[in-house]
Amino acid sequence: MRGDLLLSVSNLNVTYGSINAVKSVSFDVDQGEIVTLIGANGAGKSSILRAISGIIPYKGSIIYKGDDLKQIAADTIVARGIAQVPEGRGIFGNLTVLENLKLATWQRKDKNKIASDYERVFVLFPRLHERKRQLGGMLSGGEQQMLAVGRALMSDAELLLLDEPSMGLSPVLVRDIFLILVEINKAGKTVLLVEQNANMSLHIASRGYVLETGSIVLAGSGKELMGNPKVKEAYLGG
Repeated sequence: MRGDLLLSVSNLNVTYGSINAVKSVSFDVDQGEIVTLIGANGAGKSSILRAISGIIPYKGSIIYKGDDLKQIAADTIVARGIAQVPEGRGIFGNLTVLENLKLATWQRKDKNKIASDYERVFVLFPRLHERKRQLGGMLSGGEQQMLAVGRALMSDAELLLLDEPSMGLSPVLVRDIFLILVEINKAGKTVLLVEQNANMSLHIASRGYVLETGSIVLAGSGKELMGNPKVKEAYLGG
């Protein structure tokens, strides 16, 4: 059973000069779900996340908890409960793990909850605890991805936007990251996941949308899409 509507994207269009990267895209994300957007490079997936985060201009509407996000600054959107883990991780290599995590708490006043969130991040990612005094730039790719997810959690966001969290990781680390996303979701976070690894993302998703050249061409539950012949052929290797 689906929960309350958390995010509603309606008739979203994103253009870069003469290129229409996102074309009239509409979808909803309910509280407590994992929703995934899958598609090839250039399908418009990352542009959708950037629009929701307030990083790029767009046409159409993005409603979060009943409020229109258009004209709202990106830092205010974070304060309202949306955090993005960008493609490429976006961590600060010249700051320690602890300093990277601390940066995400700058708008928070709940000191006791901040302390418990540090503990939670270190339980989810023991390697970050071991390396908490180490510079972010000295971490492996997998550890940097863990740090990027941990930093989003430290913002205490209700909705996490994840852009290609498995990119560049070994198969073992990919599995670990997806298991952790399931744990984060079970703990009450809603997840909107952009992924090229359709097999893993559809396995954990409540629902999914398939994008091709900026438009949604298929939608359904994770299970339905995994069984769809077109999805199998294009994204699941047969």
